[in-house]
Amino acid sequence: MTTASSVVKSGPGLRGKQRRDRLRILAFLSPWLIGVSVFFLYPLISTVYFSFMKYDGFTPPTWTGLKNWSYVFTDYPFFWPALRNTLWLVIVMVTLRVLFGLGIGLLITKVKTGAGFFRTAFYLPYLAPPVAATMAFAFLLNPGTGPVNNILGSIGLPQPGWFNDPAWSKPALTLLALWGIGDLMVIFMASLLDVPQDQYEAASLDGAGAWQKFRYVTLPNISPIVLFAVVTGIIQTMQYYTQPLVAGKVASGVIGGSGQQFQPGYPENSTLTLPQLVYNLGFQRFDTGGASVVALVLFALAMLFTALLMRRRSGFLGTDD
Repeated sequence: MTTASSVVKSGPGLRGKQRRDRLRILAFLSPWLIGVSVFFLYPLISTVYFSFMKYDGFTPPTWTGLKNWSYVFTDYPFFWPALRNTLWLVIVMVTLRVLFGLGIGLLITKVKTGAGFFRTAFYLPYLAPPVAATMAFAFLLNPGTGPVNNILGSIGLPQPGWFNDPAWSKPALTLLALWGIGDLMVIFMASLLDVPQDQYEAASLDGAGAWQKFRYVTLPNISPIVLFAVVTGIIQTMQYYTQPLVAGKVASGVIGGSGQQFQPGYPENSTLTLPQLVYNLGFQRFDTGGASVVALVLFALAMLFTALLMRRRSGFLGTDD
C-alpha cells in the first residue's frame, strides 16, 4: 500500500523534473535556435514569399503567382548564360582548386628545407583583397600590354585574349582562383600531417609504391577534408560575385565612379554569374520578385550539389565507409 502511494506521488514530481530538463535543454539551444530563425529561416521564407510577389521596395507587394518565375526562366535574357557560367565554374574551378591545393600541400609536406618560406609564399596571395587581386590579374593578363602575353609571344606561344575573350575569360578567373589557393593548402597540409606514420610504414613493408600509399593510406585518412573542401568550394562558387564583376569592368575599360552604368558579364556575358543577377534585378531594376527567384535557384543548386556529394561520398572519395 505504501509502495503504491509513493509511486502515485512520484508521478507529478517526475513529470516536473522532465519538464525542467526540457526547459534547460531549450535554454542551451536557444542561441542556436534564435540565430537559425533570424538569419536563415526568416530570410528563406521571405525569399519564397517575395518570389510570388511584385515588389519594388517602395510600394506594397502584390500577388503575381508564377509571373516572376516565368519571366526569369523565359524572358530574362541573362539567366541561362549566367546559369551556364556558374555551373562551369562549379565543375571546373572547384575541381582544379581541390586538386591543386592537395598537390601543393603534398609537395610542401615533403620539403625538408625552406618549408616555412613556401608555406608563406603560397598562403600570402589568399590574403590579398579580392578587388585588388583581380585588378592586378587583369593588368598581368592584358592582351596588349600585359607581361604574361609578352612572355608568351617572345617564346612563340599563342597570346590569348584572357578577360577580353569570351573563350578565355572563365579560364582566366580559374587561374586567379588557383593563385589564391592558400586556404585549401593549409587545411590539406594539416590533414596530411595528421595521417599516422605507422600506416605508411606498414604499406612500405607490404611493397606499396608511392601511388598505392596515396590511394590506400593517404586518401582514406583525408577523405573528410576533401569532402569539406569540395562542399565549401561549391557554396563559395555559388556566391562568386566580386572577381568576375571587377575583371569585366577592368577589361572593358569601365572603371569609373558612381553613377556610371555598366552591364555585367563582359565580354559577351562570359563572366556573368547568378549572384550578379540577384544584384542586377534586386538593386538596379528594383525587381525583388525576380531577384528572389534567382536566389532560390542558387539555394536549390547548392543544396542539390551538397546532397549528391554527401550521398555519393564513398564512391567520390574512393573509400568504403
